[in-house]
Amino acid sequence: MADGIDLTASATRLREALLARRFSATDLLEATFARIDALNPRLNAIVAEDREAARAMAKTSDARLADGTARPLEGLPITIKDAFDVAGLPSSGGLPAYRERVPTEDAAAVARLRAAGAVITGKTNVPVFSGDFQSYNPAHGVTNNPWDETRSPGGSSGGAAAAVSTGMSAFELGSDLGSSIRWPAHACGVFGLKTSWGLVSTWGAIPPPPERRTLRNVDLMVAGPIARAAEDLDLILPVIAGPRDTAQPAPALPEPRQSSAKGLRVALWADDPFAPVDRKVTDAVREAARRLAGAGAIVDETARPSVRFADAFEVYALLNHAVVAYGLPPKVRARIQAQASRFSPNDLSHQALQARGARMTPGFYQQIDQRRRAQKRQWASFFARNDVVLCPPAPVAAIAHDHGPDIHARRLIVNGEPRPYLDFLLWASLATGADLPALSAPVTRSREGLPLGVQIIAPFGEDRTAIAVGAMLEELGSRFTPPPVAR
Repeated sequence: MADGIDLTASATRLREALLARRFSATDLLEATFARIDALNPRLNAIVAEDREAARAMAKTSDARLADGTARPLEGLPITIKDAFDVAGLPSSGGLPAYRERVPTEDAAAVARLRAAGAVITGKTNVPVFSGDFQSYNPAHGVTNNPWDETRSPGGSSGGAAAAVSTGMSAFELGSDLGSSIRWPAHACGVFGLKTSWGLVSTWGAIPPPPERRTLRNVDLMVAGPIARAAEDLDLILPVIAGPRDTAQPAPALPEPRQSSAKGLRVALWADDPFAPVDRKVTDAVREAARRLAGAGAIVDETARPSVRFADAFEVYALLNHAVVAYGLPPKVRARIQAQASRFSPNDLSHQALQARGARMTPGFYQQIDQRRRAQKRQWASFFARNDVVLCPPAPVAAIAHDHGPDIHARRLIVNGEPRPYLDFLLWASLATGADLPALSAPVTRSREGLPLGVQIIAPFGEDRTAIAVGAMLEELGSRFTPPPVAR
């Protein structure tokens, strides 16, 4: 609590309190600043602020709240992941060369949030080029996990998840190419929605670098909300959905397939030989399934799409590495490409896939795209018989800081055995490669007190079905809990 305001309440509840005039937008903003002053020196989640601009926005919100013209997100203080351009704020993307870069135009989704009345207070930390699973960079330093400061909050939306979990932000705008929303949400115990590809414009986000932007959304990459409650996702999604031209209406968002667990058709994919998962994460996924089954859901542990995990991962990984390589400095890209000849075309190691993806040619892209289209059809057929998939959001819980310079030399410990660091991409690939929406929702905590979540994959375009299942789990006891530092 800060001055009687519960900063870790859901954004929806904060909005209701603002509309009821229980406190003002200015009161909420100043309480948020006090929380940032108390916690951010320890966590380093927020790396840029403009408090005077935020105060002016809050003053405008108070006027609108008073005269009955409040917009959908009026007066809610939020931060924005430093992958997105925000007019008037430094927008580095974690790159030292862009540390002093201050855009004059908002990213498309940021513009929609601003137009809906959100009060933008600052930017949150990311890894360089949003290209790591931990949030640290030479420009802004290391972000710590609020549950255990010796660990990372994840990446690349790690600063975002840390800010939301501690009440330094009412909610966040994150981006996801390789689980960059889902993994930090899991590591920090909040909700993170990877939206259906194309639903939210990613214009104004890094990658690609600002000088190489395209009007079309980058393959695989999406923007989506990070929040403390499923209801917040339903509040935010209609605001940010839509094309770059904010004058264009948002697309229709289909109603959820189910509003209660009874009869919900759940495919449980808790682990897989191709993608080992630490037992505590698997147990959390199974616990989510048990809770839904107890409320009447039909849980099937054998239901799978007719897509081999290895095939889905190969297609996704090649495209992912091609997207990342597109924005790399030419010398770095050439060095990665030169390694491709060392590997067999059947080699699915992370190094091989990185090199092959970086060397993507138009002809090779067409081959991969055809395979991807076939996989998307198989997923659509699967979702004619099933409503959602429950699976791990990541192979592990929050990890200790590890900033070794060779990303391929880093290791995850899964059930006591070392695994490649880039295994973070494995469970991300299922939804991302097929453009599907996927929600990372909190379930429970480990013996060490670390958050554990579940990934809820839904059919393409049916983002609200994933949100609805997250809400069901909340009702069944799987909900956000503030970390000790924020209580």
